[in-house]
Amino acid sequence: MAHASGLEPAIALLELDSIAVGIVAGDAMAKRAPIDVLHAGTVHPGRYLVLVGGAVADVEEALAVGCEAGEGSILDAVLLPAVDPQVVAGLRGARREGTGEALGVIETTTVASIIDAADAGVKGARVRLLELRVADDLGGKAYVLFDGAVSDVEAAVEHGLERIADSGRTAGRVTGRVVAQLHASMRANLESDARFAAHVRGEG
Repeated sequence: MAHASGLEPAIALLELDSIAVGIVAGDAMAKRAPIDVLHAGTVHPGRYLVLVGGAVADVEEALAVGCEAGEGSILDAVLLPAVDPQVVAGLRGARREGTGEALGVIETTTVASIIDAADAGVKGARVRLLELRVADDLGGKAYVLFDGAVSDVEAAVEHGLERIADSGRTAGRVTGRVVAQLHASMRANLESDARFAAHVRGEG
């Protein structure tokens, strides 16, 4: 049964350092399996992302052929057979206000890694996913914000970092931090606009 978002129950993301090869890989993925949805396009700094969603077997098959077509240009890839709805909402741009006693942050240098970490975090602890930012205006970096009790946020960050480590990824640096009792000024800045220039100009 297809889900309304098209990005459930399974998603896969392929991240490439070549736009041309990314287009070829995305086309191969779309042609190979009857996936429910495919989103593809550029992100900073000159990378190409292909995100597919649908039934588990179809998404697995699409990712396999995408990896084959994109060989030599793949920076990272992730397959989530049962993606958490909070991650799907985050990918679609949903942002939530923090209400808990702690904020957790995981930062990665690939989009695939942050999606994987976000999914592990919300599944492994009782936290809320506040925001999932990917690549654009970040020089290719990505980050996720978790909200909840200190112990739960610590667990979410730990689960996220472990998921990345267990995957054997070597695509850049990964950082995780937990901030207890986030200051109101920092919370306001995070919730209005993460970009520094917007705050200085009075737009945030």
